[in-house]
Amino acid sequence: MNTHGTDTVEIARWTRAEWWMLTVSCLAVALVVAAMAALYSALPQIAVETGATQAQLTWIVDGYTLVLACLVLPAGAVGDRYGRRAVLVAGLAVFAAASALPLLLGDPVWLIAARALAGAGAALVMPSTLSILTAGFAPAHRGRAVGVWAGVAGSGAVLGILGTGVLLERWSWLSVFVGLTVAGTVMAGLACTIAESRQREHPPVDWVGAVAVAVAVAAIVFAAIEVPARGWADPLVAVSAGVGLLATVAFVVVELRSSAPLLDVRLFTHRGFGAGALSVTIQFLVTFGVFLLLVQYLQLIFGYGPLASAVALAPMVVPLVAISVIAPWLSSLVGLRVMTVTGLLAITAGLVLVSRLTLTAHYPELLWPLLIMSAGLGLCTAPATYAIVADTPEAKHGVAAAVNDAAREIGAAIGIAVAGSVLAAGYTHRIQPALPRLPEPARGPVADSLAAALQVADEAGPVARPLAEFAKAAFVHGSGQAALVLAALTAAGAIVLALLAPGPTPRRTPRALTRPPRPTETPAARERRPS
Repeated sequence: MNTHGTDTVEIARWTRAEWWMLTVSCLAVALVVAAMAALYSALPQIAVETGATQAQLTWIVDGYTLVLACLVLPAGAVGDRYGRRAVLVAGLAVFAAASALPLLLGDPVWLIAARALAGAGAALVMPSTLSILTAGFAPAHRGRAVGVWAGVAGSGAVLGILGTGVLLERWSWLSVFVGLTVAGTVMAGLACTIAESRQREHPPVDWVGAVAVAVAVAAIVFAAIEVPARGWADPLVAVSAGVGLLATVAFVVVELRSSAPLLDVRLFTHRGFGAGALSVTIQFLVTFGVFLLLVQYLQLIFGYGPLASAVALAPMVVPLVAISVIAPWLSSLVGLRVMTVTGLLAITAGLVLVSRLTLTAHYPELLWPLLIMSAGLGLCTAPATYAIVADTPEAKHGVAAAVNDAAREIGAAIGIAVAGSVLAAGYTHRIQPALPRLPEPARGPVADSLAAALQVADEAGPVARPLAEFAKAAFVHGSGQAALVLAALTAAGAIVLALLAPGPTPRRTPRALTRPPRPTETPAARERRPS
């Protein structure tokens, strides 16, 4: 069966309204995903100009993804209830307003708060974009539309880093927030031009389940952020993890007993749905965790500017997009299990290579791991997203979209938390021996981050060159440890999915695809049936 040819015919039959719906949805999801990584290139500037510590830098990035992850499931339900386009427009408006706040308030705490509010807006945007497509496209066209959406969402982080690099080439880090504000405002206007989309039936929103899942995600991710520095025995970490587990159990119990659950947790017993959700979580965990490391590595170790750093990461878009185009077809041949495990093992190999980078490494030594990881992501992304949607009843596609987005944001939040926390802990531990030799005013900045340490060394002149090299070595040590932790998590995910993910679906003949079998059909009924 010529699947590629069939897809080409399907795309040719898309209406102008479907094309515009796809365009607006993809631009909106690209914006909110790009916003997750947009500040990576600006972190060194933010650290120097605001005095943010390495831990605060992690929260400036992770405050956005954490709130997004907490609210995306309730946001999907609100969209199904009150209209997905209305929720999309409202989310973009909140996103734009929150992105404008750092232009007025530059303290690190206010930056974290503004990013958290922007994450709340993004939570309204993400599930709306995918559920608008799954509800607006005919079933025959839906798979290709979801594949395009998934490819754009998977590339959004690189686009955000590249856009930030262009802005920072001429302006300060505040220009990033100007760009996000303008883009959010424009997208809110464009979203008003697409048709409204809502469920015909309007079940009540499960607010008890919404609160339970928000508390569960927030507590678990907070524990993940703090455990590298504090350890599991720390009371704050232990209490946070315990609250997260209790809230998760409460959420499951509430959903099983609810007549109109926020999320029917029984869907996770479907192998395609459960495997797809876990695969998407791991993909975004790795992507945003490794970007947090590599953008700082390129700027602080290689000495690249923001634009050069973004251009250095841009080649990974090529294999990601190219493989994503054919990944649904490949998945139909070999099954979700082979695609997922192969992709995750490729990502693991790339991360191990990243962990081996040294102070004397050159760009080609970084490029090959990037391309390997990108190819692995290309194999995983579209098949996992489509598996979540395909294994869900059509009436529940809004929930499927929210689960897909929640998996992405939970993965991104945990990835940033784990990578940032391990990096901070590794850097702090390795830099400690140098602190007693420094003047008292310099100890705090040097202990906080490599960017601040390099600024201190630059102000002190050539005599401080050994300090700069020692601080760089401490950063590389922490970065390597973080990459190895990400590799271990990815490899563990591959092992689990090798057992969980379904194999290839038996391929049906064209006749079977057009007419379901009628094993109990009588001869008389067969004569009456039109040919």
